[in-house]
Amino acid sequence: MAGCKETLQKNIQDALNVKPTQSQTKSGPGRASMPLPGNTAAFRATLWTNLEKLMNQIYSACGQVQHLQKVLSKKRDPVTHICFIEELQKESEASILQSFWESATGILQREFAFAAENSTFIRQAFEGEYPKLLRLYNDLWKRLQQYSSNIVTTQSSDVIGDHKDKGMFEQIKGSDYSPEKAFKSSIKTFENAYLSRSLSRLFDPINLVFPTGGTTPPSQDEVNGISKTISSELSVASIDHGLSIVVAKNVAKTIQLFAAKSEQLLSTDGEASQVIAPPSVGQQRNIAVVNSLYSFHQLICRLVDGLVNCPEQAVAAIQSALLDIVSLMGNAIKPLLDSVLDSIEAIILTMHSEDFKSSVAVSNTRESPENPCSLYMKELQGFVARVQAEYLAPFQCTDFVVQTVHPIACHAVELFVRHASLIRPLGDGGKMRLAGDFAQMELAVTPLCKRVSDLGKPYKLLRSFRPLLFQTPEHIASSPALGDIIPHSTALHFLFARAPLEMKSPHELAGWSVSRYSQWLDEHTSENERLALLRGTLEAYVQAVRSRQAKEFAPIYPIMLDILQKGSQHI
Repeated sequence: MAGCKETLQKNIQDALNVKPTQSQTKSGPGRASMPLPGNTAAFRATLWTNLEKLMNQIYSACGQVQHLQKVLSKKRDPVTHICFIEELQKESEASILQSFWESATGILQREFAFAAENSTFIRQAFEGEYPKLLRLYNDLWKRLQQYSSNIVTTQSSDVIGDHKDKGMFEQIKGSDYSPEKAFKSSIKTFENAYLSRSLSRLFDPINLVFPTGGTTPPSQDEVNGISKTISSELSVASIDHGLSIVVAKNVAKTIQLFAAKSEQLLSTDGEASQVIAPPSVGQQRNIAVVNSLYSFHQLICRLVDGLVNCPEQAVAAIQSALLDIVSLMGNAIKPLLDSVLDSIEAIILTMHSEDFKSSVAVSNTRESPENPCSLYMKELQGFVARVQAEYLAPFQCTDFVVQTVHPIACHAVELFVRHASLIRPLGDGGKMRLAGDFAQMELAVTPLCKRVSDLGKPYKLLRSFRPLLFQTPEHIASSPALGDIIPHSTALHFLFARAPLEMKSPHELAGWSVSRYSQWLDEHTSENERLALLRGTLEAYVQAVRSRQAKEFAPIYPIMLDILQKGSQHI
């Protein structure tokens, strides 16, 4: 055993002592051992050849020790008949091969640390080409696995069947000891240095394309270059699952750095949300930043999809960081979209300034009476079309924009139906014009989605509410769309327009404007809360009738009360 250890130590020292290609400069204070100019490639080639030979020597030494352990497990003292291996294991629970492995890993760690400390070039070779060194270790470890099932540590052949074989690669000395970790501990410092360099290689191109004080996002070529750097680091690390996971975490930090640098370029002042004039300089810069983020996101997604045998933990780390990119894209476009929605609501609100009380269909536009269209609807269609052409079309991430704008299109439809139900008074001519507005509303929101039907429930609401304009209160109360598609509160709003003037609408009773009431509805999305307010409105009407000592309620009151009760039960 002692001879094997001495031989192993000498083999390690010989492998790391690459003298033929080193300079002949005498050693002294401040003088590192360096290769001669032009001999760098030859030095490294010799070093790696020596290390491959060293791995074979370690494998051979383990084989010799294993053979020794087998012999000692079978041989017995001719006098006492005690197995030799039993005597040896009185001093230690570990097998001979396990003891040798502990010594071997300790020698490796000391000699590698000594060589790296005394030779700058060896340290640079191990740090710069750490994956190559790790591959040699992994290959040797795989070859050594055969010894796990071949080692016999029992005291005698009589108890072999009752005693499980314990190989050198099983945990010993408690759960904290791992033979594989002990083996790789000799190169841990080189791994840390390599990961530090890897992170620098990942960060450098990003810091280069985002100079201090810069105002423009990186170009497509620059984004491609960053992606190629990430791909290279992941590819080199793919030789080991553990290394892949750690490098993937560095890639995640790189993605987060790209997002942080991009966020600093965004314009967040009032200029970023204006929708009156053509896109401002700040808005154009925001568009360019989002396009850059989208391009980077797509490249990294394709890179991750193309990874082969990559650990799930590594993929998860990168995908988690990519969510930051998507979140930033959404935050960059949010001020603009908020302003667009505010403008849409402001335009829809102007429908209450138009006259819908006439009993004859009259158009305020040049449209024919068969296809009437209100002024506010014309304005809305023009505004949405301009938003799409000037503000949304420049974004290259079409699917992302459609997905982001989807809630705005849905809310625009819901606002339209809400305010249409609040129009009061509403004559027959007003109904005809409002019905035309319902048809035109589909055209108004078309630029904000691929298909209006993609809006889902709001689209069904728009289609289902239009026929109610011409139905009697009784038919409205029995409509199959009531509840599932048309909220009971919306139907009640509409029936207030059919009621006598003494039955005040909810906002009139509260002394609110239509705009203030619409804001309250946005803040109270629960149908239960809305019906509670409407119940209070109807109860106020009942009290008003009784205070006047009137003999009967308006014919529409019991119908509205029935809808209110159905709505409460539906919840």
